[in-house]
Amino acid sequence: MVEPSPMAQKTSLLQVLSSPRAWLLVALGFASGLPLLLVGGTLSAWMTNEGINLKTIGVFTLVATPYTFKFIWAPFMDRYALPFLGRRRGWMLVTQLGLMAAIAAMGTVNPKDSPLAMACLALLVAFLSSSQDVVSDAWRTDTLSEAERGFGVATFVMGYRFGMIAAGAVALSLSQFIGWPRTYWSMAALMLVGVVATLIAQEPQGQRPPRTLAEAAVVPFVDYFRRDGALLALLFLLLYKLGDAIAGGMTTPFFLKMGFSNLEVGAISKGVGMAATIVGALFGGVLLARLGLRRSLFVFGALQAVTNLTFLALALVGKNHAVLALAICTDNICGGMATTAFGAFTMSLCNKRFSATQFALLSALANLGGRMLSATSGFLAEGMGWAGFFGLTVVLALPALVLLAFLPEGIAQPIVEEQPPASPPAPATAA
Repeated sequence: MVEPSPMAQKTSLLQVLSSPRAWLLVALGFASGLPLLLVGGTLSAWMTNEGINLKTIGVFTLVATPYTFKFIWAPFMDRYALPFLGRRRGWMLVTQLGLMAAIAAMGTVNPKDSPLAMACLALLVAFLSSSQDVVSDAWRTDTLSEAERGFGVATFVMGYRFGMIAAGAVALSLSQFIGWPRTYWSMAALMLVGVVATLIAQEPQGQRPPRTLAEAAVVPFVDYFRRDGALLALLFLLLYKLGDAIAGGMTTPFFLKMGFSNLEVGAISKGVGMAATIVGALFGGVLLARLGLRRSLFVFGALQAVTNLTFLALALVGKNHAVLALAICTDNICGGMATTAFGAFTMSLCNKRFSATQFALLSALANLGGRMLSATSGFLAEGMGWAGFFGLTVVLALPALVLLAFLPEGIAQPIVEEQPPASPPAPATAA
């Protein structure tokens, strides 16, 4: 487990936020966070407004499957560079422009009248978004030093949550005034933030890409699985945010079923909640430098699990704005802290030669359980009731905290030796 260096411990939050690269991370995080809710919670709200049942809404979460399997095409993005902007930024620009078009197309479809067409468009958005994540995560991993990881993840998460605020609070509120189609067109335009950041950012230097596509597809897995404790680390990644992922699939329908309006959900749940996550992420970056990675993972993970009890309390007391605000703030602050530690841990496991593939594999496996089980979240909520459902999400978060004690200290050290420099990567159109 990689512990923070003395330089990281001395870095202040003010110094980090004054860095131009920090704000590039914020902008790239914004572009990554924006599409997620547009095929998740915000789309669920649109479907709920249209009178679509919970079971269909729950099954619709399967459109997020590309986030789970993005490691399949990540080697292609590790191996090849487009003929402009470099290996990382070229792919970022293409995916961002594609997202603008696909999100705008979602605004032309009604999910009640044309559910299959909406599902296909949402699936395309998820594919492009997950592909953008592959290269933006690789860009972060290649760019940030060990000392910068905690705050680097925190600033990226801050931008990511800004994107989710736009796609959540802003989109839900706008939908009541301009309708859902124009809301999605507005969200498509906001992807320009990522386009500008990509054009300004510097391409990472000093890392030799894989020489062949076969090497890009095979060697990253060999590198990772030859490490002591590799399978335990994967199991830990799988379980760490499982409870939160399952709960997240039903929170927006839960709030609406409890009697809160779109505007209330947008202002309190999405607006205040996302702001709380940003605070939690930045606070987590500060504590990570002081506590170290292993202790941070445990403390933040425990807090993340316990705060799901606040949703259980809301289910028991009924519609109550104060309890809603308390639940949202505590859950998102602790969730933001856990996300910062979790992201720093994932980056520490990556060999920079194959950062796109390894980060994609690790992050995809980390979300595998939640994404697969979230399809059953509607059935669980209807069968167990809201109180039982949120109680279950707390229990599901506990095994990862036990497993953390068994992870070996040397898990983050790459095994594969560096090879002599080779020729630059071939263009994407090469054989």
